[in-house]
Amino acid sequence: MAAVFLVTLFEYSPLFYISVVSLCFLVTAAMVLGWFGVDVPVILRSSDESESVLPTPEKHMVQVTNPFGLEVGRGPASVSGGVYLRPCCLEPCVLTCFWGCEIKALQGALHAHRHSKRISTPQHIQEALQLRYLHCESFTISCEEGEEHHTQIPADRGVTDLGPMPRERYPLVAVLMLTEQDARETHNIVVSVSVLHVPDDRYSLSARVLFQYLLTSQGNMYELKPLFMSADSGETSSISEQSSTQSEPREAGRPEQSPVLEEEQEDELEDEVEDELWSVGEGRDCVVCQNAAVNRVLLPCRHACVCDGCVSRFQHCPICRAFILESFSLHPDHASVCQQGGL
Repeated sequence: MAAVFLVTLFEYSPLFYISVVSLCFLVTAAMVLGWFGVDVPVILRSSDESESVLPTPEKHMVQVTNPFGLEVGRGPASVSGGVYLRPCCLEPCVLTCFWGCEIKALQGALHAHRHSKRISTPQHIQEALQLRYLHCESFTISCEEGEEHHTQIPADRGVTDLGPMPRERYPLVAVLMLTEQDARETHNIVVSVSVLHVPDDRYSLSARVLFQYLLTSQGNMYELKPLFMSADSGETSSISEQSSTQSEPREAGRPEQSPVLEEEQEDELEDEVEDELWSVGEGRDCVVCQNAAVNRVLLPCRHACVCDGCVSRFQHCPICRAFILESFSLHPDHASVCQQGGL
């Protein structure tokens, strides 16, 4: 009876024929794409897919000490009125502010540090920039003073904005350098370069740090990037990160905690630094099981949201659905303990 009904429906309804053929095509295409590793919608995936998920590759991190910290102060900020900066350093250093620095000049200076001329003193950075900036101002920073310093372009220069978009100059480049030779020999990181946006008459976005680079005495360069995590209040927060091979949390703006560095591949490098509030068994819970503490950072999206037990069960980030290429542990010692315990 059912066969007769289907045959009758097929004879009198071309739409039914088209629908059946289309459905068969979609199912077949999904199976073929799945065999070749192409992502397909969840509704078309096999129910036993979770059994065939490959483990996420582990990125090994190395803990290093970053002697520099820099934040934008709480005072008003503008190109014409200046901005307050709050440096916090483990060693005495010099803060040099370059207003209106040309983008190509800064890129050339960073490139030169990596391939020819090492940058370790204020004179070196000025020579590398070739005076291609509007104004330069320096401050002597004592160890861990944490005071705010005000820097601005002199009013007689008459600079109120840096031109229309896209621009050829950064509003402000702040460079922190160690002043003592003993400190340069103690710390691998000797220079911190921060690119800041400062609002002006044309672009009123609030003052903030856009990019941060760390330069080492060996001629390497690392870029600081944020890690994204869920705060206790349920809101999203971010912390500075660096690259390398192990990691230890750090509170934002507190350089005494150790950041993390990772080797750069073809002119780029990812860094990861964490926050001291991240202690084992405390803080945020895994967004998947809601039981174990968060201990995994997913790359390349940099979401810190899962525990050691759940990270191997996913190919996509539970937060943004980005494909997971690799991950690293916030607490390597804790991760090894969990694996031995069968978690």
